[in-house]
Amino acid sequence: MKLGKEEIQKIFLSVLLLIGLLYCYFTMLLGPLSKDETNARNTVASLVPQIDRAKAAIKDVAAREKSAPAYTKTIDEIKSLIPEGAPIAWFPPMITGFFKNHGLDKTPVHAAGEAGEKDLAGFKRISWSVDIPRVEVSQLGKVISDLENEHPLLEITSLHIDALKENPQYQHASLSLSIIVKQ
Repeated sequence: MKLGKEEIQKIFLSVLLLIGLLYCYFTMLLGPLSKDETNARNTVASLVPQIDRAKAAIKDVAAREKSAPAYTKTIDEIKSLIPEGAPIAWFPPMITGFFKNHGLDKTPVHAAGEAGEKDLAGFKRISWSVDIPRVEVSQLGKVISDLENEHPLLEITSLHIDALKENPQYQHASLSLSIIVKQ
């Protein structure tokens, strides 16, 4: 069977169309698809560290959720130890009453400042100064011990003791205290 000129042209034209079609398929369809696939792989690879951090955060949150009841109990205990109202209204009378019960009548209490409590959200720490004009050292030691035992949210931050020249049996003491209160 002999092919005519027209049939050869049709075959040649078909081969050219097939080549053109294959070229268009690979350059216009597969090329962008492979480029998109490469971009997607790079994006996924860049997201892997973020996914790992998110998984770690989820584990951290789960661990915190498990320990939340214990922390809630602690926070409730702390709240129960703090009297209601403004600290300026209840703290000085409480401290002067405490010292009066221990035989120290004149103990002025002054606010010294306040700062946020970094470990307890919703609470702050207020600093106070207490001046004890005349006290014996042994009595002062017992009073300080009782103060810290009776008020667990109170912390003595500094203590300064001076000897009185007119009566060496007694000393002048200055205390700096801080206490945790609700914000």
